[in-house]
Parts: sequence; C-alpha cells; structure tokens
Amino acid sequence: MSRVGKKPVELGKDLTAEVQGQSVTIKGKKGSLTLAVNSEIEVKVDGNLVKVAPRSGSNFANAMAGTTRAHIANMVAGVTNGFQKKLDLVGVGYRAELKGKQVIFALGYSHPVIFDIPNGIDIVIDKNTHVVVTGADRQLVGQVAANIRRMRKPDPYKQKGVRYTGEVLKKKVGKTGAK
Repeated sequence: MSRVGKKPVELGKDLTAEVQGQSVTIKGKKGSLTLAVNSEIEVKVDGNLVKVAPRSGSNFANAMAGTTRAHIANMVAGVTNGFQKKLDLVGVGYRAELKGKQVIFALGYSHPVIFDIPNGIDIVIDKNTHVVVTGADRQLVGQVAANIRRMRKPDPYKQKGVRYTGEVLKKKVGKTGAK
C-alpha cells in the first residue's frame, strides 16, 4: 500500500464521520456525503481521524484502500469548502440563461438546449457566457461540467464551443484552395 494510502484523513472543525456497515458518511457545513465501501476495505473513525486499511494483503485490497482514502479525503474537502468548475461559452450568439432548476443554452443550434440541474449542484451564470458549476461532490461537479461541455464541444477550426476556463485549444488549419 502507498504512503498516502496509509495516511489517515483528518476531519476539520464541525465535521462528523460515521461508519455504518460498508458505508461512510461525512457531514459538514456544505451538507453530507455518503460513500459505499468495498468489502475488502475496513474504515475506522478514531477521534477526528478516519483510518482506511485493507482487510487482506492482496493487490486489489491495497489499491482499493488507497482509492477509498482518496475518496474520503475528497468528501472532507467537499463538505468543508466545496468544488467548482468554470466553463466559457465562445461563439457569436452563444449564451446561457438560468430559469429555476434549468439552464437554457443558445449554442448555435436551431433550438435552445435545456439542461436540468441535478440535486446538490449550484450553477451561477456571469455575463451570459461564463458558467460556474459548484457543489460538495467532486465527481458530480466534474460530471455536470463535462455534460455541459459535451453539448457543443470546442471546434478546432473555428475555436467556437463550450470550453473549460483556461483550456487551450490547438487551432487546426482549414482546407487550402487548389491551384
């Protein structure tokens, strides 16, 4: 098992951890998150530390112990500070509008694209072209941002589309005229 996998996860102030059977629940100011743990892994709460250990010495158990420890550390960070992904809409007429629990995108199609916001996710739109996805669950925040990006992937020729803020695209050269 790796050195990081052996390291216990420290709970901050106002955080509680609970182990019931094969599930771990972390509660904090941003909500609560639950993780189903593999049967090869043993999780213990010792004061303000969460310790993860493999039940057997197999390679699979060691790998899952490190992975589970990383998931628990992400849960602690999520209920403490939260996670966010930023997206930019690049293109003429590309914009987003928030209506209740839906985001309506104009992405150059003949129709508006409607995106339903899942529970546990908050979306903020700045200047109609900058979308910020926030939440406590790191995996869910990343998946929602990827789903929004997939609506109109960045075009390598015209550089239009939905892209992560700071994402650098390599521009391709278009066709050249025959002489």
